Amino acid sequence: SRYGPKMPLAVDSTAELIRCKVLDSSGRLKSHELILSYGLALVRFVNLITERKQKMVSIPLRQLAREVNIPVWVVDLRHELTHGKLPRLALCRKGCDVVLDWLRKVYWNRQLGNNLCEEDEDEEEEQEEVEANAELDSDAWE
Repeated sequence: SRYGPKMPLAVDSTAELIRCKVLDSSGRLKSHELILSYGLALVRFVNLITERKQKMVSIPLRQLAREVNIPVWVVDLRHELTHGKLPRLALCRKGCDVVLDWLRKVYWNRQLGNNLCEEDEDEEEEQEEVEANAELDSDAWE
């Protein structure tokens, strides 16, 4: 509330993604509606986080995402949500979980004074395994 209408991007993104998870667990929305809700939150996250790193020359989102350690497949998911056929709900849920984990590590742990960093070492190994399993080829979207 201290920021008024100018909420930090990480706080705004976290709120939107958590809102999607709450709506999902409520059972009130249909699959298609959930895909759209998750999709909008994920698109906004990728766009807003990478927008700060854009210079006068346009830099590909995949490169910007790599620079801030956002998994490339999340950028690919954003691309499909924006320009292609809507992905499966399970993929949107997974994207939400990965992005929330990224926000926790990059933003929220720092806000809490990094007291949770010991947990991150084990979770980094898990994240690498998740990313290895999440390599998306063209068949995964269908």
